Amino acid sequence: MAAALLLPLLVLLLLGSGGRGRAEPPRDSLREELVITPLPSGDVAATFQFRTRWDSDLQREGVSHYRLFPKALGQLVSKYSLRELHLSLTQGFWRTRYWGPPFLQAPSGTDHSFLRYAVLPREVVCTENLTPWKKLLPCSSRAGLSVLLKADRLFHTSYHSQAVHIRPICRDAHCTSISWELRQTLSVVFDAFTTGQGKKDWSLFRMFSRTLTEPCPLASESRIYVDITNFNQDNDTLEVSPAPTTTYQDTVLGTRKTYAVYDLHDTALITSSRHLNLQLKWKRRPDSEAPPVPFLHAQRYVSGYGLQKGELSTLLYNTHPYRAFPVLLLDTVPWYLRLYVHTLTITSKGKENKPSYIHYQPAQDRLQPHLLEMLVQLPASSVTKVSIQFERALLRWTEYTPDPNHGFYVSPSVLSALVPSIVATNPVDWEKGPLFNTLFPISDDSSYFVRLYTEPLLVSLPTPDFSMPYNVICLTCTVVAVCYGSFYNLLTRTFHIEEPSKGGLAKRLANLIRRARGVPPL
Repeated sequence: MAAALLLPLLVLLLLGSGGRGRAEPPRDSLREELVITPLPSGDVAATFQFRTRWDSDLQREGVSHYRLFPKALGQLVSKYSLRELHLSLTQGFWRTRYWGPPFLQAPSGTDHSFLRYAVLPREVVCTENLTPWKKLLPCSSRAGLSVLLKADRLFHTSYHSQAVHIRPICRDAHCTSISWELRQTLSVVFDAFTTGQGKKDWSLFRMFSRTLTEPCPLASESRIYVDITNFNQDNDTLEVSPAPTTTYQDTVLGTRKTYAVYDLHDTALITSSRHLNLQLKWKRRPDSEAPPVPFLHAQRYVSGYGLQKGELSTLLYNTHPYRAFPVLLLDTVPWYLRLYVHTLTITSKGKENKPSYIHYQPAQDRLQPHLLEMLVQLPASSVTKVSIQFERALLRWTEYTPDPNHGFYVSPSVLSALVPSIVATNPVDWEKGPLFNTLFPISDDSSYFVRLYTEPLLVSLPTPDFSMPYNVICLTCTVVAVCYGSFYNLLTRTFHIEEPSKGGLAKRLANLIRRARGVPPL
Protein backbone atom coordinates (compact mmCIF):
# COMPACT_ATOMS: atom_id res chain seq x y z
CA MET A 1 0.00 0.00 0.00
CA ALA A 2 2.81 2.42 0.85
CA ALA A 3 4.70 1.57 -2.34
CA ALA A 4 1.60 2.28 -4.40
CA LEU A 5 1.31 5.72 -2.80
CA LEU A 6 4.98 6.57 -3.22
CA LEU A 7 5.11 5.69 -6.92
CA PRO A 8 2.80 8.51 -8.19
CA LEU A 9 4.54 10.96 -5.87
CA LEU A 10 7.93 9.98 -7.28
CA VAL A 11 6.65 10.43 -10.84
CA LEU A 12 5.35 13.92 -10.01
CA LEU A 13 8.67 14.89 -8.44
CA LEU A 14 10.58 13.68 -11.49
CA LEU A 15 8.29 15.56 -13.84
CA GLY A 16 8.55 18.70 -11.76
CA SER A 17 12.32 18.53 -11.55
CA GLY A 18 12.53 17.87 -15.26
CA GLY A 19 10.42 20.93 -16.03
CA ARG A 20 12.54 23.13 -13.82
CA GLY A 21 15.72 21.61 -15.14
CA ARG A 22 15.28 23.15 -18.56
CA ALA A 23 17.75 25.97 -19.21
CA GLU A 24 15.91 29.27 -19.02
CA PRO A 25 17.28 32.24 -20.97
CA PRO A 26 19.09 34.72 -18.69
CA ARG A 27 17.05 37.75 -17.74
CA ASP A 28 20.10 39.98 -17.42
CA SER A 29 22.83 41.00 -19.84
CA LEU A 30 26.10 42.93 -19.78
CA ARG A 31 27.66 45.15 -22.44
CA GLU A 32 31.01 46.91 -22.12
CA GLU A 33 32.42 49.60 -24.37
CA LEU A 34 35.42 51.92 -24.67
CA VAL A 35 35.43 55.01 -26.89
CA ILE A 36 38.75 56.76 -27.61
CA THR A 37 38.43 60.30 -28.97
CA PRO A 38 41.41 62.47 -30.00
CA LEU A 39 40.42 65.99 -28.91
CA PRO A 40 41.02 69.16 -30.95
CA SER A 41 43.53 70.39 -28.36
CA GLY A 42 45.75 67.34 -28.90
CA ASP A 43 44.61 65.49 -25.77
CA VAL A 44 42.99 62.06 -25.84
CA ALA A 45 39.67 61.27 -24.14
CA ALA A 46 38.77 57.72 -23.10
CA THR A 47 35.18 56.87 -22.12
CA PHE A 48 34.31 53.54 -20.50
CA GLN A 49 30.76 52.25 -20.25
CA PHE A 50 29.54 49.10 -18.53
CA ARG A 51 25.81 48.53 -18.96
CA THR A 52 23.88 45.88 -17.06
CA ARG A 53 20.22 45.32 -17.95
CA TRP A 54 17.92 43.20 -15.81
CA ASP A 55 14.43 42.28 -17.04
CA SER A 56 12.89 42.42 -13.59
CA ASP A 57 10.79 44.89 -11.64
CA LEU A 58 12.78 45.28 -8.45
CA GLN A 59 10.04 47.25 -6.71
CA ARG A 60 7.26 44.70 -7.32
CA GLU A 61 8.89 41.32 -7.68
CA GLY A 62 10.43 39.65 -4.67
CA VAL A 63 14.01 39.30 -5.90
CA SER A 64 16.37 37.16 -3.85
CA HIS A 65 18.91 35.95 -6.46
CA TYR A 66 21.31 38.33 -8.20
CA ARG A 67 23.58 37.30 -11.06
CA LEU A 68 25.03 40.36 -12.85
CA PHE A 69 23.15 43.21 -11.18
CA PRO A 70 24.86 44.23 -7.89
CA LYS A 71 22.85 43.08 -4.91
CA ALA A 72 23.67 46.20 -2.87
CA LEU A 73 22.17 48.50 -5.52
CA GLY A 74 19.20 46.22 -6.16
CA GLN A 75 18.25 46.21 -2.49
CA LEU A 76 18.64 49.99 -2.41
CA VAL A 77 16.16 50.38 -5.27
CA SER A 78 13.60 47.98 -3.81
CA LYS A 79 13.82 49.20 -0.20
CA TYR A 80 13.56 52.94 -0.85
CA SER A 81 11.43 52.74 -4.04
CA LEU A 82 13.93 54.75 -6.06
CA ARG A 83 12.85 55.99 -9.45
CA GLU A 84 16.33 56.94 -10.61
CA LEU A 85 19.76 57.27 -9.06
CA HIS A 86 22.65 59.23 -10.59
CA LEU A 87 25.91 59.61 -8.68
CA SER A 88 29.08 61.08 -10.17
CA LEU A 89 32.53 61.88 -8.78
CA THR A 90 34.56 64.29 -10.90
CA GLN A 91 38.05 65.70 -10.57
CA GLY A 92 39.02 68.47 -12.96
CA PHE A 93 36.96 70.58 -15.33
CA TRP A 94 35.77 69.68 -18.82
CA ARG A 95 36.98 72.51 -21.07
CA THR A 96 34.16 72.71 -23.58
CA ARG A 97 35.75 75.60 -25.45
CA TYR A 98 38.86 73.55 -26.34
CA TRP A 99 37.69 69.93 -26.03
CA GLY A 100 34.26 70.26 -27.60
CA PRO A 101 30.94 69.12 -26.05
CA PRO A 102 31.25 66.58 -23.27
CA PHE A 103 30.72 63.03 -24.34
CA LEU A 104 28.91 61.97 -21.16
CA GLN A 105 26.13 64.09 -19.72
CA ALA A 106 24.60 64.41 -16.29
CA PRO A 107 21.12 63.09 -15.48
CA SER A 108 18.02 65.22 -15.91
CA GLY A 109 15.06 65.92 -13.49
CA THR A 110 11.51 67.01 -14.17
CA ASP A 111 9.53 66.75 -10.93
CA HIS A 112 10.96 68.93 -8.12
CA SER A 113 8.92 67.13 -5.46
CA PHE A 114 10.88 63.92 -6.09
CA LEU A 115 14.23 65.35 -7.22
CA ARG A 116 17.18 65.56 -4.84
CA TYR A 117 20.22 67.44 -6.10
CA ALA A 118 23.46 67.94 -4.20
CA VAL A 119 26.99 69.05 -5.11
CA LEU A 120 30.28 68.92 -3.20
CA PRO A 121 32.56 71.08 -5.37
CA ARG A 122 35.68 70.53 -3.25
CA GLU A 123 35.38 66.78 -2.65
CA VAL A 124 38.64 65.00 -3.44
CA VAL A 125 38.39 61.90 -5.66
CA CYS A 126 40.92 59.18 -4.91
CA THR A 127 41.49 55.45 -5.25
CA GLU A 128 39.13 54.79 -2.35
CA ASN A 129 36.30 55.84 -4.68
CA LEU A 130 37.53 53.76 -7.63
CA THR A 131 37.92 50.43 -5.80
CA PRO A 132 34.25 50.00 -4.71
CA TRP A 133 33.16 51.27 -8.13
CA LYS A 134 35.11 48.46 -9.83
CA LYS A 135 33.69 45.88 -7.41
CA LEU A 136 30.22 46.58 -8.82
CA LEU A 137 31.32 45.23 -12.22
CA PRO A 138 30.50 41.56 -12.87
CA CYS A 139 34.10 40.83 -13.89
CA SER A 140 35.55 43.35 -11.43
CA SER A 141 38.98 44.26 -12.84
CA ARG A 142 40.09 40.75 -13.80
CA ALA A 143 38.95 40.57 -17.43
CA GLY A 144 37.53 42.72 -20.19
CA LEU A 145 37.89 46.46 -20.53
CA SER A 146 38.06 46.93 -16.76
CA VAL A 147 41.63 45.58 -16.85
CA LEU A 148 42.68 49.03 -18.09
CA LEU A 149 41.34 50.74 -14.96
CA LYS A 150 44.66 51.25 -13.21
CA ALA A 151 44.40 53.82 -10.44
CA ASP A 152 47.84 55.40 -10.72
CA ARG A 153 47.21 56.16 -14.41
CA LEU A 154 43.59 57.31 -14.16
CA PHE A 155 44.21 59.86 -11.42
CA HIS A 156 47.20 61.47 -13.16
CA THR A 157 45.03 62.93 -15.92
CA SER A 158 43.65 66.35 -16.81
CA TYR A 159 40.07 65.22 -16.21
CA HIS A 160 38.56 62.25 -14.39
CA SER A 161 34.89 61.45 -13.85
CA GLN A 162 33.26 58.23 -12.70
CA ALA A 163 29.52 57.76 -12.32
CA VAL A 164 26.76 55.27 -11.53
CA HIS A 165 23.37 55.62 -13.24
CA ILE A 166 20.35 53.49 -12.33
CA ARG A 167 17.04 53.98 -14.13
CA PRO A 168 14.01 51.99 -15.35
CA ILE A 169 13.65 51.46 -19.10
CA CYS A 170 10.79 50.12 -21.21
CA ARG A 171 11.04 46.64 -22.66
CA ASP A 172 8.81 47.42 -25.64
CA ALA A 173 7.35 50.37 -27.50
CA HIS A 174 4.15 50.37 -25.42
CA CYS A 175 6.08 50.14 -22.12
CA THR A 176 3.88 47.37 -20.77
CA SER A 177 6.76 46.16 -18.59
CA ILE A 178 10.00 47.70 -17.45
CA SER A 179 13.58 46.61 -16.93
CA TRP A 180 16.27 48.13 -14.74
CA GLU A 181 19.44 49.50 -16.25
CA LEU A 182 22.71 50.03 -14.41
CA ARG A 183 25.23 52.08 -16.35
CA GLN A 184 28.70 52.62 -14.91
CA THR A 185 30.68 55.24 -16.79
CA LEU A 186 34.20 56.55 -16.47
CA SER A 187 35.75 59.35 -18.53
CA VAL A 188 39.37 60.48 -18.48
CA VAL A 189 41.36 62.96 -20.56
CA PHE A 190 45.05 62.22 -21.07
CA ASP A 191 47.57 64.90 -21.88
CA ALA A 192 49.03 63.43 -25.08
CA PHE A 193 52.04 65.74 -25.04
CA THR A 194 53.01 64.65 -21.54
CA THR A 195 52.43 60.91 -21.96
CA GLY A 196 53.78 60.96 -25.51
CA GLN A 197 56.92 62.99 -24.72
CA GLY A 198 55.90 65.93 -26.86
CA LYS A 199 54.11 63.92 -29.55
CA LYS A 200 50.46 63.29 -30.28
CA ASP A 201 51.02 59.55 -30.64
CA TRP A 202 49.13 57.37 -28.20
CA SER A 203 48.53 53.73 -27.39
CA LEU A 204 46.64 51.73 -24.79
CA PHE A 205 49.84 50.80 -23.00
CA ARG A 206 51.10 54.39 -22.99
CA MET A 207 47.84 55.66 -21.51
CA PHE A 208 46.88 52.84 -19.13
CA SER A 209 50.19 50.93 -18.69
CA ARG A 210 48.26 47.80 -19.64
CA THR A 211 46.91 46.00 -22.70
CA LEU A 212 43.83 43.87 -23.34
CA THR A 213 44.00 40.09 -23.32
CA GLU A 214 40.40 38.86 -23.36
CA PRO A 215 36.82 40.10 -23.08
CA CYS A 216 34.74 39.71 -19.96
CA PRO A 217 33.23 36.17 -20.22
CA LEU A 218 29.93 37.43 -18.79
CA ALA A 219 29.59 40.23 -21.39
CA SER A 220 27.52 39.67 -24.49
CA GLU A 221 29.31 42.57 -26.21
CA SER A 222 32.79 44.01 -25.68
CA ARG A 223 33.95 46.63 -28.18
CA ILE A 224 36.35 49.53 -28.64
CA TYR A 225 35.52 52.55 -30.80
CA VAL A 226 38.22 54.93 -32.02
CA ASP A 227 37.15 58.28 -33.46
CA ILE A 228 38.83 58.63 -36.89
CA THR A 229 36.52 61.34 -38.24
CA ASN A 230 39.25 63.92 -38.89
CA PHE A 231 41.89 61.39 -39.85
CA ASN A 232 42.55 59.96 -43.29
CA GLN A 233 45.09 57.19 -43.68
CA ASP A 234 45.20 57.64 -47.44
CA ASN A 235 47.24 60.85 -47.21
CA ASP A 236 50.04 59.18 -45.24
CA THR A 237 49.60 61.43 -42.20
CA LEU A 238 48.91 58.76 -39.58
CA GLU A 239 48.84 55.04 -38.96
CA VAL A 240 46.35 53.13 -36.80
CA SER A 241 47.36 49.64 -35.77
CA PRO A 242 46.02 47.09 -35.85
CA ALA A 243 43.89 48.06 -38.82
CA PRO A 244 40.16 48.00 -38.03
CA THR A 245 38.03 45.35 -39.67
CA THR A 246 34.84 47.46 -39.60
CA THR A 247 33.83 51.09 -39.18
CA TYR A 248 30.72 52.75 -37.78
CA GLN A 249 29.22 56.06 -38.93
CA ASP A 250 26.52 58.04 -37.19
CA THR A 251 25.56 61.52 -35.99
CA VAL A 252 26.91 62.18 -32.51
CA LEU A 253 26.32 65.51 -30.75
CA GLY A 254 25.14 67.06 -34.00
CA THR A 255 28.23 66.08 -36.01
CA ARG A 256 28.81 63.24 -38.44
CA LYS A 257 31.33 60.85 -36.89
CA THR A 258 33.30 57.85 -38.13
CA TYR A 259 34.63 55.25 -35.72
CA ALA A 260 36.97 52.32 -36.14
CA VAL A 261 35.44 49.29 -34.41
CA TYR A 262 37.39 46.58 -32.57
CA ASP A 263 35.38 43.60 -31.25
CA LEU A 264 37.13 41.76 -28.44
CA HIS A 265 35.00 38.68 -29.12
CA ASP A 266 36.76 38.39 -32.48
CA THR A 267 39.45 35.78 -31.82
CA ALA A 268 41.50 36.98 -34.77
CA LEU A 269 41.88 40.40 -33.14
CA ILE A 270 44.04 39.10 -30.31
CA THR A 271 47.57 38.61 -31.59
CA SER A 272 49.75 35.56 -31.05
CA SER A 273 51.14 37.18 -27.92
CA ARG A 274 47.59 37.26 -26.56
CA HIS A 275 47.32 41.00 -26.07
CA LEU A 276 45.75 43.94 -27.89
CA ASN A 277 47.51 47.30 -27.87
CA LEU A 278 45.82 49.89 -30.07
CA GLN A 279 48.24 52.52 -31.37
CA LEU A 280 47.99 55.74 -33.34
CA LYS A 281 51.20 57.15 -34.83
CA TRP A 282 51.61 60.31 -36.85
CA LYS A 283 53.86 59.83 -39.89
CA ARG A 284 54.29 63.58 -40.22
CA ARG A 285 53.35 66.57 -38.10
CA PRO A 286 49.66 67.42 -38.62
CA ASP A 287 48.65 70.84 -39.78
CA SER A 288 47.81 73.13 -36.86
CA GLU A 289 44.18 74.13 -37.08
CA ALA A 290 42.03 76.09 -34.68
CA PRO A 291 39.68 73.76 -32.77
CA PRO A 292 36.03 74.06 -33.82
CA VAL A 293 33.99 76.15 -31.42
CA PRO A 294 30.93 74.33 -30.01
CA PHE A 295 27.57 76.00 -30.49
CA LEU A 296 27.01 76.21 -26.73
CA HIS A 297 29.58 76.83 -24.02
CA ALA A 298 29.62 78.89 -20.86
CA GLN A 299 31.92 80.68 -18.44
CA ARG A 300 31.39 81.79 -14.85
CA TYR A 301 33.32 84.18 -12.62
CA VAL A 302 32.98 86.32 -9.50
CA SER A 303 33.77 90.05 -9.51
CA GLY A 304 33.94 92.90 -7.03
CA TYR A 305 36.41 94.15 -4.44
CA GLY A 306 36.51 93.95 -0.69
CA LEU A 307 34.95 91.31 1.53
CA GLN A 308 31.45 92.74 1.85
CA LYS A 309 29.74 92.62 -1.55
CA GLY A 310 30.35 90.99 -4.90
CA GLU A 311 28.72 89.82 -8.11
CA LEU A 312 28.24 86.40 -9.73
CA SER A 313 28.33 86.46 -13.51
CA THR A 314 27.66 83.70 -16.05
CA LEU A 315 28.41 84.12 -19.76
CA LEU A 316 26.38 81.95 -22.16
CA TYR A 317 27.80 81.66 -25.67
CA ASN A 318 25.64 80.79 -28.70
CA THR A 319 27.99 80.59 -31.68
CA HIS A 320 25.41 79.33 -34.18
CA PRO A 321 25.34 81.78 -37.10
CA TYR A 322 21.57 81.96 -37.58
CA ARG A 323 19.64 79.85 -35.02
CA ALA A 324 18.52 80.87 -31.55
CA PHE A 325 17.61 78.33 -28.87
CA PRO A 326 16.54 78.39 -25.21
CA VAL A 327 18.76 77.32 -22.31
CA LEU A 328 17.63 76.21 -18.87
CA LEU A 329 20.04 77.64 -16.28
CA LEU A 330 20.16 76.17 -12.76
CA ASP A 331 22.17 77.79 -9.96
CA THR A 332 22.60 76.63 -6.36
CA VAL A 333 24.37 79.25 -4.22
CA PRO A 334 25.40 78.67 -0.56
CA TRP A 335 23.43 80.45 2.11
CA TYR A 336 26.43 82.51 3.29
CA LEU A 337 26.27 84.43 0.00
CA ARG A 338 23.10 86.48 0.46
CA LEU A 339 21.68 87.12 -3.01
CA TYR A 340 19.96 90.37 -3.95
CA VAL A 341 17.34 89.05 -6.38
CA HIS A 342 16.31 92.56 -7.43
CA THR A 343 19.80 93.00 -8.95
CA LEU A 344 19.38 90.04 -11.36
CA THR A 345 20.14 91.26 -14.89
CA ILE A 346 20.20 89.37 -18.19
CA THR A 347 21.62 91.10 -21.25
CA SER A 348 22.16 89.93 -24.84
CA LYS A 349 23.84 92.10 -27.46
CA GLY A 350 23.60 95.11 -25.15
CA LYS A 351 19.83 94.73 -24.61
CA GLU A 352 17.78 93.36 -21.76
CA ASN A 353 16.76 89.73 -22.20
CA LYS A 354 13.72 88.78 -20.13
CA PRO A 355 13.54 85.09 -19.18
CA SER A 356 10.41 83.21 -20.17
CA TYR A 357 10.47 81.24 -16.92
CA ILE A 358 12.08 81.92 -13.55
CA HIS A 359 11.93 80.09 -10.23
CA TYR A 360 13.67 81.24 -7.06
CA GLN A 361 13.78 79.54 -3.68
CA PRO A 362 15.48 81.61 -0.97
CA ALA A 363 18.08 80.12 1.30
CA GLN A 364 17.78 79.41 4.99
CA ASP A 365 20.80 80.01 7.15
CA ARG A 366 22.64 76.75 7.82
CA LEU A 367 19.75 74.70 6.39
CA GLN A 368 19.49 75.06 2.61
CA PRO A 369 21.13 77.06 -0.22
CA HIS A 370 19.61 79.45 -2.74
CA LEU A 371 17.97 77.83 -5.77
CA LEU A 372 17.66 79.91 -8.94
CA GLU A 373 16.30 78.42 -12.16
CA MET A 374 15.42 80.28 -15.34
CA LEU A 375 14.76 79.68 -19.04
CA VAL A 376 16.69 82.12 -21.22
CA GLN A 377 16.52 82.50 -24.99
CA LEU A 378 19.98 82.83 -26.56
CA PRO A 379 20.03 84.83 -29.81
CA ALA A 380 22.19 83.64 -32.68
CA SER A 381 25.88 84.64 -32.58
CA SER A 382 25.55 86.25 -29.17
CA VAL A 383 26.95 86.32 -25.67
CA THR A 384 24.33 86.45 -22.92
CA LYS A 385 25.41 87.68 -19.49
CA VAL A 386 23.49 86.67 -16.36
CA SER A 387 24.64 88.53 -13.24
CA ILE A 388 23.40 88.93 -9.68
CA GLN A 389 24.87 90.74 -6.70
CA PHE A 390 25.43 89.21 -3.27
CA GLU A 391 26.62 90.07 0.20
CA ARG A 392 29.02 87.93 2.19
CA ALA A 393 27.89 86.68 5.59
CA LEU A 394 30.08 86.39 8.69
CA LEU A 395 30.25 82.81 9.88
CA ARG A 396 30.65 81.57 13.40
CA TRP A 397 34.23 80.89 14.35
CA THR A 398 33.47 77.14 14.59
CA GLU A 399 32.10 77.06 11.02
CA TYR A 400 35.34 78.01 9.32
CA THR A 401 37.46 75.37 7.65
CA PRO A 402 41.01 74.64 8.86
CA ASP A 403 42.30 76.82 6.00
CA PRO A 404 39.77 79.70 5.96
CA ASN A 405 41.98 82.02 3.92
CA HIS A 406 41.88 79.54 1.02
CA GLY A 407 38.25 80.50 0.39
CA PHE A 408 34.91 78.72 0.04
CA TYR A 409 33.73 76.87 -3.06
CA VAL A 410 30.52 77.64 -4.94
CA SER A 411 29.00 74.85 -7.01
CA PRO A 412 28.96 75.27 -10.82
CA SER A 413 25.96 76.34 -12.86
CA VAL A 414 24.07 73.70 -14.83
CA LEU A 415 23.00 74.37 -18.42
CA SER A 416 20.44 72.21 -20.25
CA ALA A 417 19.54 72.91 -23.86
CA LEU A 418 18.43 71.49 -27.19
CA VAL A 419 21.33 72.50 -29.42
CA PRO A 420 20.81 72.71 -33.20
CA SER A 421 22.45 69.92 -35.14
CA ILE A 422 24.63 70.44 -38.21
CA VAL A 423 23.29 67.33 -39.94
CA ALA A 424 20.04 65.45 -39.61
CA THR A 425 19.94 62.96 -36.73
CA ASN A 426 18.63 59.47 -37.31
CA PRO A 427 16.69 57.49 -34.68
CA VAL A 428 18.86 55.09 -32.71
CA ASP A 429 18.14 51.50 -31.76
CA TRP A 430 18.91 51.54 -28.05
CA GLU A 431 19.62 47.81 -27.89
CA LYS A 432 21.60 47.28 -31.09
CA GLY A 433 23.39 50.61 -31.40
CA PRO A 434 26.55 51.61 -29.50
CA LEU A 435 26.18 52.61 -25.88
CA PHE A 436 27.66 56.07 -26.43
CA ASN A 437 24.85 56.87 -28.87
CA THR A 438 22.14 56.27 -26.25
CA LEU A 439 23.45 58.79 -23.73
CA PHE A 440 21.67 61.80 -25.16
CA PRO A 441 17.94 61.73 -26.01
CA ILE A 442 16.89 63.06 -29.41
CA SER A 443 13.71 65.13 -29.68
CA ASP A 444 13.79 65.55 -33.45
CA ASP A 445 16.24 65.28 -36.32
CA SER A 446 17.34 68.93 -36.09
CA SER A 447 18.55 69.22 -32.48
CA TYR A 448 20.09 67.19 -29.69
CA PHE A 449 20.03 67.48 -25.92
CA VAL A 450 23.16 68.55 -24.06
CA ARG A 451 23.93 69.40 -20.46
CA LEU A 452 26.98 71.43 -19.48
CA TYR A 453 28.59 72.55 -16.24
CA THR A 454 30.52 75.75 -15.66
CA GLU A 455 33.64 75.89 -13.53
CA PRO A 456 33.19 76.09 -9.72
CA LEU A 457 34.03 79.37 -8.03
CA LEU A 458 36.27 80.18 -5.09
CA VAL A 459 34.92 83.03 -2.95
CA SER A 460 36.69 84.65 0.00
CA LEU A 461 34.62 85.42 3.10
CA PRO A 462 35.28 87.84 5.99
CA THR A 463 37.69 85.91 8.17
CA PRO A 464 38.57 86.81 11.77
CA ASP A 465 42.20 87.06 12.77
CA PHE A 466 42.75 83.54 14.02
CA SER A 467 46.36 84.49 14.92
CA MET A 468 45.18 86.78 17.76
CA PRO A 469 43.71 83.97 19.90
CA TYR A 470 46.91 82.04 19.25
CA ASN A 471 49.05 84.97 20.38
CA VAL A 472 46.88 85.54 23.45
CA ILE A 473 47.04 81.88 24.38
CA CYS A 474 50.82 81.82 23.97
CA LEU A 475 51.32 85.02 25.99
CA THR A 476 48.94 83.92 28.74
CA CYS A 477 50.55 80.51 29.03
CA THR A 478 54.01 82.11 29.21
CA VAL A 479 52.99 84.55 31.97
CA VAL A 480 51.22 81.83 33.95
CA ALA A 481 54.16 79.47 33.58
CA VAL A 482 56.71 82.07 34.75
CA CYS A 483 54.64 83.46 37.63
CA TYR A 484 53.24 80.17 38.83
CA GLY A 485 56.58 78.43 38.45
CA SER A 486 58.43 81.03 40.52
CA PHE A 487 55.71 81.11 43.21
CA TYR A 488 55.55 77.32 43.37
CA ASN A 489 59.35 77.15 43.64
CA LEU A 490 59.35 79.49 46.58
CA LEU A 491 56.61 77.56 48.37
CA THR A 492 58.08 74.12 47.94
CA ARG A 493 61.86 74.82 48.25
CA THR A 494 63.59 73.78 51.49
CA PHE A 495 66.67 75.65 52.84
CA HIS A 496 69.60 73.93 54.60
CA ILE A 497 72.54 75.62 56.49
CA GLU A 498 75.89 74.30 55.32
CA GLU A 499 78.97 74.78 57.47
CA PRO A 500 82.08 76.13 55.75
CA SER A 501 84.60 73.54 54.71
CA LYS A 502 87.62 73.06 57.04
CA GLY A 503 90.26 73.13 54.39
CA GLY A 504 90.97 73.47 50.78
CA LEU A 505 93.18 71.78 48.29
CA ALA A 506 96.38 73.48 49.57
CA LYS A 507 95.73 72.28 53.10
CA ARG A 508 95.19 68.71 52.00
CA LEU A 509 98.39 68.73 49.97
CA ALA A 510 100.31 70.11 52.95
CA ASN A 511 98.95 67.35 55.24
CA LEU A 512 99.99 64.70 52.73
CA ILE A 513 103.55 66.07 52.67
CA ARG A 514 103.68 66.33 56.48
CA ARG A 515 102.41 62.76 56.83
CA ALA A 516 105.09 61.56 54.44
CA ARG A 517 107.75 63.33 56.51
CA GLY A 518 106.36 62.00 59.78
CA VAL A 519 105.19 65.36 61.01
CA PRO A 520 101.74 65.71 62.62
CA PRO A 521 99.07 67.20 60.28
CA LEU A 522 97.89 70.75 60.62
